[in-house]
Amino acid sequence: MAVNPPPLDGLRAVLVSPTRTALQTGQFLADFGAEVVIVEPPGGSRLRDEAAWPFWARGTTSIELDLHDAADHEIALGLAVGSDVVVESFRPGVSDALGLGHTALAARNPRVITCSITGFGRTGPYADLQGYEGVVMAKTGVLWHVAGLAGGGRPAFPAALYGSFPATQLALQGILAALVEREDSGRGQHVETSIAQGITVHDTFGWFARVVAARFPDSFRQTPIARDGVPAGDLSFRLLIALTADGHWLQFSQVVDRLFRAMMRVLELDWMLEDPEWTGAPAFEDAAKREAFWEHLLRAVKAHPLAEWQRRFDENPDVWAETFRQGDEVLDHPQTRWNGMVTEIEDPVLGPVLQPAAVVRMDGTPARLGRSAPRRGAHDEVLRRRVAPPGPAPTPAADLGSAAPTRPPLAGVTVLELGTYYAAPFGATLLADYGARVIKIEEPAGDPMRNMLPFPDVAGIKALVGKESIAVDIHTEEGREVVRDLAARADVVLQSFRAGVAERLGLDAVSLRAVNPDLVYLTAPGYGVDGPCGHRPAYAPTIGAGAGLAYRNAGAGSAIQASADMGIDEIKQVWNRLVYAVMGVGNADGYAAVTVGTALVLGILARKRGHGGQTMLTTMLSTATHALSEETVRYADRGPAPTADPELYGLGALYRLYQAADGWVFLAAPEQHEWERLATVMPGTWSTDSRLTTADGRREHDAELASALAEWFRQRTAAEWEAELRAADVACVEVVPGPVEGGYLDEGSVGQVSGFVTTCRHGFLGEIPRLAPLVRFSRSATVAGDACAVGEHTLSILGELGYSRRRVEQLLASAVVAAD
Repeated sequence: MAVNPPPLDGLRAVLVSPTRTALQTGQFLADFGAEVVIVEPPGGSRLRDEAAWPFWARGTTSIELDLHDAADHEIALGLAVGSDVVVESFRPGVSDALGLGHTALAARNPRVITCSITGFGRTGPYADLQGYEGVVMAKTGVLWHVAGLAGGGRPAFPAALYGSFPATQLALQGILAALVEREDSGRGQHVETSIAQGITVHDTFGWFARVVAARFPDSFRQTPIARDGVPAGDLSFRLLIALTADGHWLQFSQVVDRLFRAMMRVLELDWMLEDPEWTGAPAFEDAAKREAFWEHLLRAVKAHPLAEWQRRFDENPDVWAETFRQGDEVLDHPQTRWNGMVTEIEDPVLGPVLQPAAVVRMDGTPARLGRSAPRRGAHDEVLRRRVAPPGPAPTPAADLGSAAPTRPPLAGVTVLELGTYYAAPFGATLLADYGARVIKIEEPAGDPMRNMLPFPDVAGIKALVGKESIAVDIHTEEGREVVRDLAARADVVLQSFRAGVAERLGLDAVSLRAVNPDLVYLTAPGYGVDGPCGHRPAYAPTIGAGAGLAYRNAGAGSAIQASADMGIDEIKQVWNRLVYAVMGVGNADGYAAVTVGTALVLGILARKRGHGGQTMLTTMLSTATHALSEETVRYADRGPAPTADPELYGLGALYRLYQAADGWVFLAAPEQHEWERLATVMPGTWSTDSRLTTADGRREHDAELASALAEWFRQRTAAEWEAELRAADVACVEVVPGPVEGGYLDEGSVGQVSGFVTTCRHGFLGEIPRLAPLVRFSRSATVAGDACAVGEHTLSILGELGYSRRRVEQLLASAVVAAD
């Protein structure tokens, strides 16, 4: 049987600034069939030294060009003009200054789509800051938010890229949505996003909890993860982290009451749920009671080895605990292998390279893998010959992005959402921002996410904005008939049930595509649609533990001890680091949700390009392998990924936290020219010290350099250092307080001054702040929709389906549907 070409077959893309965000954008485009050219500087990209280069640049071609040389610039311009997509991650204004900005390219090729990925956006006082992940985390409150990683009392540096990988996915959504729109208009446009906006995808309910706490300080308080080293709320017990008798850390996944009660039975502690002494478990106001309850749980897990727990999990499918993996161990996870989301590609120099497969599995237009990253110079000659001189610049025209935005790029697309909580539903929320109509099917009591906090609805608002809610009991045949009627009119279905549930309900891809063959059906579970773990409950920390996120954030010489000899007090100490490492400010939910958004738009584009409907799969686990790809690539004699020091200050003397006279700063000057700028500002003879003139020399003397910088930074305030070093064009910024939601909501914060926040309406909260759409388009409008109540749109949607008034009343009377 003939295999269809990949969905992006025939498209060309050029990356003119090969940073990691741009590279992973290009890698996705190449995986799905686009011809991708990387423009590298003379000598090659510095990322060639990274162990993950064979993965990041797979399937691409490359050419070395000096963009400041006239002849090389003409080649770069010719490549860009002849492309469908151009991606850059320079600071704002640089691509325009180089003559490679959207206005210059669109004047020669009106169909071109250009994409910018910056640190802080293109406006506001931080726009000209170098867009390093660490700098963005410092200015948005991330580093103080995860102070618990370092024991509290000071900021800490998490090594996982909480902003850059989501920014890659947001950029892809913008590119793909613009390609969808181009199929109708024939015109390209500029799209942009930022690392600062990427960070925001991880917060599930902290934002709106902060809003409500500020409005109702006497009736609602935000609960931290821990107080004085003890879990501060019941969620830490439902998502229990504990050590087995033989020294394996486990992450449990029992958020809802039904699953928590099942866990208590397996732990042989279900008697506590009936004992008056433990009334209200697992929620206790009294700190001593919380600690005592916690110790019962820890001792129960410590009583048996891992093999015994796994046997009990097999006997009780509602109870599950993932083991904490590290490094590239996720490539051997049984579910990763079962899903076929790991692949081996032969590299001509490195030999076989085991790496994550495409992040989305498509049955109709599968990804095309097989070629490793290009060797330096391998394509220079052929690409130079291929490019025709672009000729003289045309007469300058008005900025093509200056006109008022037109209709949203996904206007007219209908998405039917069958999912709960955050990891899949927020992906559909992103599409609502781009103009898609998203109909959320909720159980009559509402998505359980709505009630995860004591204040109703607050926990669910972020994943609900911009959607229409229809409340349907899909466990009844009449309710399933409503879903089928909706699917018959939809373009896309998003479903995130555990394995087997959709099939039992008759709402799986086969059943719904029988009703609507042109349907794009995306399944987005934690693990998969079948296999060894597909039926397991999975939440953000479950996947974070199994994929290696916690160990990635714990630093070199990890403080995550794991020994059979550890006592309860030692287990508690390590828990305090693990809980921030696996969740903290970023988590597997955020990574998964933003990738779901990308997968949905990819499916829509494939259909738009004539490939019809198809079944697709992306999982939280597979997405995490891409987000942590600096570690999840395996070949003989590979080097280590850059890892934070044991104290979690940073990745080295020139990329780390330093204490100032009155706070902390984060310095990012890893490049040669950045070191030279910094050295001229430093006292003494640093700028002429022969030991430090090269990158190799600085690495060799890293500890000495860090010690000298630490002493220097203690002499002045953080604000003074930021002002002085920014004036010298060195990225050194004051570390702002957490929590991270304050970095967007508070007056003067990055979110406020950069235009990342807007407002919407909620039924009983009235006007509330929400994130502005995370991708901006030069021609297409975006939509910042309101929050929906459970069943707010039930009656109007049933009316659209042609249901009579009598039938609707019958459905309401029998509780098949509910209406607000």
